[in-house]
Amino acid sequence: MRHVIQHLFLAILVVALGAFASGPATATLAGTPHTNSVESIGPSNGNVVGVAHPVTIRFGEAVADRAAAERAVDIRATQPLGGTFAWTNDREAVWTPTGFLPANSRITVGVGNTRTEFNTNAGVFGDGNMSDHTFTLTVGGIPRTMPASYGKPGFQTPSGTFPVLEKDEAVVFDSRTIGIPLSSPEGYVINGEWAVRLTWGGVYIHSAPWSVGDQGNANVSHGCINLAPENAEWVFHTISPGDPVTLHW
Repeated sequence: MRHVIQHLFLAILVVALGAFASGPATATLAGTPHTNSVESIGPSNGNVVGVAHPVTIRFGEAVADRAAAERAVDIRATQPLGGTFAWTNDREAVWTPTGFLPANSRITVGVGNTRTEFNTNAGVFGDGNMSDHTFTLTVGGIPRTMPASYGKPGFQTPSGTFPVLEKDEAVVFDSRTIGIPLSSPEGYVINGEWAVRLTWGGVYIHSAPWSVGDQGNANVSHGCINLAPENAEWVFHTISPGDPVTLHW
């Protein structure tokens, strides 16, 4: 009996020591806990952004287990927020909210011990009606509609909802960046103003004094949203990165 008890005691001791050695389960990133592997989170602490703004998390090294990395991310206002992840490369994950973030809210992002907080604005929504040749910007529930011109046949403006990516007071529009050589009858190099970027492929809202006569009547651009200079300037100063712009027929 004493021999059996000794064996039972040793078995229990081995199990206990094994549990002690393994410790609590921790998601790892190439051998490093996620809590110590975050290089940056955007939007950065204290920023104010639109309600469609994604969250970008950049890890310090390649992520072997993407599912575990995603589970380590906590994004919430007063409650956890729903969204989907997409990976731009093996170190960077982009989280897009389901629907929109709550307006006028503080959003907290935590990945282990790394944490940031940013705020959303009152809710600024753009609506581009390509059939009516109008662009409407609604700020805090109050709309302002203005004449616009969109992409002509062969250069149609894409449909869908696009968060504002960035803004530039001045930008050079070069047809070569969208695959149109300068030697083409459609080629151009134009100094543009009040440019609000919607896609990395080159779709902007911008000032277009050359098409004011067509704005509100016809679509004549190469895919951008053309506005009169005074309207484009107002939109530029009112809209923010992350504000959603929906383009439709």
